[in-house]
Amino acid sequence: MTDERKMRDFGARDRQEQQAFLEQTWCDNCLKANLGMSDPVEYELKGVVYIEGRCLGCGQPVLTELTDEDF
Repeated sequence: MTDERKMRDFGARDRQEQQAFLEQTWCDNCLKANLGMSDPVEYELKGVVYIEGRCLGCGQPVLTELTDEDF
């Protein structure tokens, strides 16, 4: 089994769902919630789906791990 990312299409999600994922973030650098995310990339790694982008506050990477509740 490889540890490679399997790319997914974030743009295929419903607009409301996309907006929620882009707004409901946590930045480990700013230590603040809901600053927002730009440049989202969705992928699956080891069976877990992630959305990764850049914090709108500081520009550092932010990562959202999707749970079963998100589907």
